Amino acid sequence: MYRKYIKRLLDIIFSLILMPVVGISILIFGPLIYLEDRGTIFYRAKRRGYKGKVFEMLKFRSMTMNAPDIRNEDNSTFNSPDDPRVTKIGKIIRKTSIDEIPQLINILKGDMSFIGPRPDTADKQLKDLSKIQLQRLEVRPGLTGYSQAFFRNSIDVKTKLKYDAEYAKKVSLRMDLIIFLKTIDTVLRRKNIYKNNRIGE
Repeated sequence: MYRKYIKRLLDIIFSLILMPVVGISILIFGPLIYLEDRGTIFYRAKRRGYKGKVFEMLKFRSMTMNAPDIRNEDNSTFNSPDDPRVTKIGKIIRKTSIDEIPQLINILKGDMSFIGPRPDTADKQLKDLSKIQLQRLEVRPGLTGYSQAFFRNSIDVKTKLKYDAEYAKKVSLRMDLIIFLKTIDTVLRRKNIYKNNRIGE
């Protein structure tokens, strides 16, 4: 019952309640993003979601316009405290996770949920995904998930996939509450924001 109906109902209710936060954040951070680097205030990323559907995930843009896509050896997104692609305001909104606020729109639309595996890139066809990658698509991707709450960027992609697949099999209200509370702790204490790497290493 929770997995099929209640979880989605809660997503709709709480995303509606938080829509004013989205509006206020756009009014505050939109001009700051634009004035520093003249460009769009949103970063729109193609992501693969529930049942493999591709959607456009929204974030506040934290990098310079047309910044190159740099990846770690495991193909995860590179991030570092001294990444030259990140703008000054971008560093602030990343550290505080403010850049994720526009995803409340994705939640309201049904592309995402508050809790679930973080949405994966859509650069592969469904037929080319592994069994464990397909398992994580059995739930809507989340604004936060088990891996983000407990490890954020301190573990590799393979380990994240394992935790995501486990979550997809065992979705429950209790688990979602634990992840939600742990996420608050992780964000407030700014834990595991970066991997221990640098460009060129």
